Amino acid sequence: MLRLSLVAVALALVLLLSPVIYAANDGIKLFNDARLVDAVIRGDLTEVQSMLDKGADVNARSKIGQTALIAAAQTGHTEIVQLLLAKGADVQASMRDGTTALMKAAQQGRMDIVQALLANGADVNAKARTGGTALMAAAQAGHTEIVQLLLAKGADIKARMTDGTTVLMAAVGNGHTDTVQALLAKGADINAKTQAGGTALMAAVGSNADTVQVLLAKGADVNARDAEGSTALMTAVQAGRADIVRVLLAKGADVNAKTNDGKTVFMVAEEYSHPELVPLLKEAARKK
Repeated sequence: MLRLSLVAVALALVLLLSPVIYAANDGIKLFNDARLVDAVIRGDLTEVQSMLDKGADVNARSKIGQTALIAAAQTGHTEIVQLLLAKGADVQASMRDGTTALMKAAQQGRMDIVQALLANGADVNAKARTGGTALMAAAQAGHTEIVQLLLAKGADIKARMTDGTTVLMAAVGNGHTDTVQALLAKGADINAKTQAGGTALMAAVGSNADTVQVLLAKGADVNARDAEGSTALMTAVQAGRADIVRVLLAKGADVNAKTNDGKTVFMVAEEYSHPELVPLLKEAARKK
């Protein structure tokens, strides 16, 4: 009877302590996972190799859901990327927001890493939760050569973010004229609209006049209106961009256009304290 009692007590202790043991092991694993990603971020190839040789999970994630491969792609450590891929890293893995290693490499302009990821089967059209793709990331950052590579590998030039933003809009918003030209050469829709009715031309007026001129030369609708009835000219006036206002007016922008609530460019100039633009607008109105 005593022996049975001791066995029962021992079993109870095992059952009681098991969660603690498992929790401790999980804690060690999380610690090692974090160490692997930290070593990658530091660019410590020797440490990464050592940890993998000792059995570290090549697809382990940090607390924010980042894998070692995503971290390596973001920080630009090509040799570590190659090592992780050789060890079986999941090239399609994504963070909680859907961001992939390819998106990170494209955003950072790392051609060598982009090529390595594509060679290992990275999905060129994977989407983040926002709808963003690797092509959008490269276009927004102005990495024209990567944009061209991704397009050659089948990237969808018609892809849109959840708000309707296109790849072309991503490029024009930051004034990357070379990237804009590359996208237009591949058939990007120059007059596509976001859910709010915005166009690439409207997005471009906040960047530079060269990009605006390229869009207009390629057939951008100078008098397109968004959901509120605003035009690119109104946006340029609001921003106080006299150089772009001149370009738009020279291409036939309607100086008498009104928003849905009846606002004109003259009202916009007054509202946003740009009286210096009024003579320019009046001169254009007299020529109508």
